Amino acid sequence: MVDNTCSAQSLRPSHECGVCGIFGHEDSAKLNYFGLYALQHRGQESAGIATSDGKRIEFHKNMGLVPEVFSEEILKGLHGKMSIGHVRYSTTGSSNITNTQPLVVSHKGQTIAVAHNGNLTNSITLRNHLEAQGSIFQTTMDSEVVLHLLARPSHLSFEEALEETFRSMKGAYSMLLMTPDKMIAVRDPDGFRPLCVGKLNNGGYIVASETCALDLVDAEYIRDVEPGELLIFFDGEMRSIFPWAKQSPHHCIFELVYFARPDSDIFGTSVYSARKQMGKILAKEAKIDADFVMPFPDSGNYCAIGYSQESGIPLEMGVIRNHYVGRTFIQPTQSMRDFNVKVKLNPVRGFLKDKRVIIVEDSIIRGTTGKSRVRALREAGAKEVHMVVSCPPTRHACFYGIDFPTESQLIACNKSIEDVAEYLGLDSLHYLSLDGLVEATGMDKDNFCLACFDGNYPIAPDRSFCKDALE
Repeated sequence: MVDNTCSAQSLRPSHECGVCGIFGHEDSAKLNYFGLYALQHRGQESAGIATSDGKRIEFHKNMGLVPEVFSEEILKGLHGKMSIGHVRYSTTGSSNITNTQPLVVSHKGQTIAVAHNGNLTNSITLRNHLEAQGSIFQTTMDSEVVLHLLARPSHLSFEEALEETFRSMKGAYSMLLMTPDKMIAVRDPDGFRPLCVGKLNNGGYIVASETCALDLVDAEYIRDVEPGELLIFFDGEMRSIFPWAKQSPHHCIFELVYFARPDSDIFGTSVYSARKQMGKILAKEAKIDADFVMPFPDSGNYCAIGYSQESGIPLEMGVIRNHYVGRTFIQPTQSMRDFNVKVKLNPVRGFLKDKRVIIVEDSIIRGTTGKSRVRALREAGAKEVHMVVSCPPTRHACFYGIDFPTESQLIACNKSIEDVAEYLGLDSLHYLSLDGLVEATGMDKDNFCLACFDGNYPIAPDRSFCKDALE
């Protein structure tokens, strides 16, 4: 799900969204609310839920966090045993209530709702083609392209239209669709974004971006939706279709580095264990003499545990996080963003004085946040400040659902590691090797998309998709 203005200005990498679907439960809206609450880390700009009672689709969506958008009264007004929900991340230039999801449209007496996680890399081409045929778009989201494609082939059955629609799409999509009597889950053939299925305690089903959503509603994990799989939930049953030939997946490895919640299992791997292993391998690759290891909560916490355990250097919390900051990070000005770095994390001054410190970070994107944090440690009296990063340098734009800045704004694209270290004010800087990162996952290198690190894109994007990304 991407705004086709393709604006990307966040200081940290931003994910585009998370999805949750409930099928066959009387309290589907409330269960979806809790599922979205668990997925809040995947999207903090807007939230929405659409429900169906078997005859008609109702929905509510708005800007804000899940508990800000929904009240008990609103949830009671969303009727039906089936629902799909969506949380969306904030990106500059795309904060618009028109672009909130699920998108709900009616065509020829059929109402369809869609919730999408990912980016279509041929969305501009498809959109131009559809507009040339008379389609009128209401949003700037590539998710709307799906609805227009579905509405086009009137001679096909709904199931045939689904297969034809998704075969025409390229890119990343873990997606939920809903008609008044069906829920559909689909995952692109490369499996870029995670999507899993669970069984509810009443026999119904839940589909969600991460397993942490299943845990919150006491659902039993069944399996991941397979790459290239289309699941149809109808009449109390789940049926599987594979519109594409089987191929090797290209899971986004950055999900394991940064985005997914540590208590989730994605791509068949424990996020918590993978991040600890990243730290252990970093400790072998980057041997540093220091007084203690510290994360900047919460991004580097689990890698820092692994680094400490492997190196034998004590783990300490040299900065304390304020958990009650609220949503000040959405302020658009650079000065406010710098303020947010200070208000969210505060150094423990007496503990840091005259210490040699190893900071553990999950990634460095622009470097602006890291520079402010290192300066704060220096001002608190740290004698040496080293940094280890649990992934390789991020040098390339992402076209598959991560709001990385343009390549000109990626600090590692324009500077050597030594230059980055100097810019951040560090005594030394060490990145985890690409082989070390893959090793930490316990999976085969060919199963991942590593494009943000090595520039090898599994699916070549249309240049019109985001022409500024490579400039």
